[in-house]
Amino acid sequence: MADKSTIVLFSGDLDKAIAAFIIANGAAAYDHEVTIFFTFWGLNVLRKDKAVKTNKGLLEKAFGWMMPRGAKKLGLSKLNVGGLGPQMIKHVMKKHNALSLPQLIELAKEQGVKLVACTMTMDLLGLKQEELIDDLEYAGVAAYLGDASNGKVNLFI
Repeated sequence: MADKSTIVLFSGDLDKAIAAFIIANGAAAYDHEVTIFFTFWGLNVLRKDKAVKTNKGLLEKAFGWMMPRGAKKLGLSKLNVGGLGPQMIKHVMKKHNALSLPQLIELAKEQGVKLVACTMTMDLLGLKQEELIDDLEYAGVAAYLGDASNGKVNLFI
C-alpha cells in the first residue's frame, strides 16, 4: 500500500502555491498518493487564464473580477510591490532553471497528483466548473478528510 500525503491549499499566494506543488511533486516522485485540496483563495490557482462566459449574479461576478485569474496572475504573500515581486521571483526561478507554477501543475497532473476543488467554496465564491482548468476532481470536505485520515503527511498551506 502506498504512503499518502494530503495538502490543503487555502492560500492564493504565488509563493505558497509553488511550495505546495513542489512538495506534492516530490511526494509523488517518492510514490506517495498525493491529494491537493483547493479551498477559498487557493481555488484561484485553478482558474483558467481567460474569462469564461457563465450565468452569474452580480455578487458572483464581483468575486470573479476581484480574484486573480489563474496561476500566472497570483501575487506574493510578502513583497508583492504592486506586482513587481511576482515578476522578480519568476525571473529568479527561470534563471535557476526552476519550473514555473504552471509547469509544476502540469507535472503534478502527469504524476497522478489528485487535484480537488472544494465544491462548497466554489458555491460561496460563485465559481463554476467551466471556469477552472481541466483534469480536476470536485468534492467537499468529507472527501478531503477521507484522504487525510489515511495520510502520513497532512499539510495546510
